[in-house]
Amino acid sequence: MSGPEKAGSRRIRVLVVEDSPVIQQLLSHVIGADPRLEVAGIASSGEQALRMIERAAPDVVSLDIRLPGIDGFEVTSRIMRQNPLPIVVVASDVRDLDIPMRALQAGALAVVEKPGSMARADYQTVAHHLCTQLVIMSQVKVIRHRIAARSARPAGNAAPDAVPADASAYGRLPEAAVTADGRLRRFRAVGLVASTGGPAALARILKDLPPGFPLPVFVVQHMGAPFMAGFANWLGTVSPLPVRLGEAGLVPRPGTVYVAPGDRHMLVEGGTIRLSGDPLVCGQRPSGEELFRSMARAYGASGIGVLLTGMGEDGARGLVDMHKVGAYTIAEHASTAVIHSMPGTAVRLGGAVEELPLDRVAGRLLQLTSDDKMAS
Repeated sequence: MSGPEKAGSRRIRVLVVEDSPVIQQLLSHVIGADPRLEVAGIASSGEQALRMIERAAPDVVSLDIRLPGIDGFEVTSRIMRQNPLPIVVVASDVRDLDIPMRALQAGALAVVEKPGSMARADYQTVAHHLCTQLVIMSQVKVIRHRIAARSARPAGNAAPDAVPADASAYGRLPEAAVTADGRLRRFRAVGLVASTGGPAALARILKDLPPGFPLPVFVVQHMGAPFMAGFANWLGTVSPLPVRLGEAGLVPRPGTVYVAPGDRHMLVEGGTIRLSGDPLVCGQRPSGEELFRSMARAYGASGIGVLLTGMGEDGARGLVDMHKVGAYTIAEHASTAVIHSMPGTAVRLGGAVEELPLDRVAGRLLQLTSDDKMAS
């Protein structure tokens, strides 16, 4: 994710929702020390936060996930229904991601690690990352969500009444998907890349891919390294497909989802997964550029690349590389992307065969991998 543009001379107002007095003081210190930010108010419960929003007029919310009374998911759901604001979930327990992931489904934009203590060795790094995410997310234009309480449906900006993916609902495929004699091209792998808004978008796609999906699926999601194992586990609870972190030397299997682990690029080389600690690309590690470029080399025209919501340009030029070798490439349409920067850049560079709203991506993947040899 690229750095934010200058937000102007006014400081960004942060509503801190945290029940621990000690952590309240710590977060107030961290936020107050950043010249870009100021504390607009502190709420000790979700109910208090909801009451304070109109009076405090925050630009962004820092939200604890374990609160007395209503939990972080319910707070997020109500804010996004009533007074939509950018929400950054601040999590202390990186092993149990159920609540923050559900909050992301409900419309929260990011999950970051809680600084915890000034005594920890990486305190400055964690504190700076928290502040930077608050600045970045404060600039996102959020929309009101219509979400049933405790719904299992990923929210994002997808149509609330969307139906499950159906490969038969799309009619004739674009020419890029078929051979000269009208037969459906054969594909060997799918790559999905996302950043801000990505967890809900990925969940939306993966939940609609059925058991026995015929291709391996590679996923790059920009998220703090401590959260990646829990994120992969969570994706496995919403998808019919098995989901695991990518490991060096693994041979990709059809119908399995491989998530890039924290702080490592994931590539496909020589028929196996390779992990790399090479420098950040587009400010990211893992990087979608690295995944897509390796897929262009490994699979050529038999790869499928999908670039989803996100700030910055990561993955855009990699999608162009895939497109140049004949792969089928999809960019998420602006109508559903939380942030259209990544897919929009790919479209501007000519790297997308087509743009699709989020609720149509899984259906297209099913259509591209249909057992029917002739294109309809």
